[in-house]
Amino acid sequence: MVKLFRFWGDKNQTTGTLLVCDPKGQPCFMRPCIERGDRNNERNESRVPAGVYPLVLEYSPRFKKELWEIKDVPNRSECKIHPSNFWDQLNGCIAPGAKLLDIDKDGYYDVTQSQGSVRAFEAALKGYSEVTIEIIDLD
Repeated sequence: MVKLFRFWGDKNQTTGTLLVCDPKGQPCFMRPCIERGDRNNERNESRVPAGVYPLVLEYSPRFKKELWEIKDVPNRSECKIHPSNFWDQLNGCIAPGAKLLDIDKDGYYDVTQSQGSVRAFEAALKGYSEVTIEIIDLD
């Protein structure tokens, strides 16, 4: 139902596309996204390893709202899908946006309109409290 296709990455950042399909397999949400780079699954420093995981809607005390969290990541917790514009604001989480753009001119892509994109992601999953996410490395 939810897929993350990763197209590019280095030790600092990964870019990809987050996709949600409806029960008939048709896309109902698709946005570019950013994550941390691959740092051997280090806590707060690395993207989530490729694989299939439960994705659960639960309350986040830090964000003071319900967010989708990737569960059962080995040696990790609190890997969420939440708004953010810059890769270095993420600690193993995923930030979807409207488009990739180097906002802060550091040589890395950032995402624009992340809050609206997360709201659209949440709307695409309205009525669900748990789904699966498949993370696929194409980089």
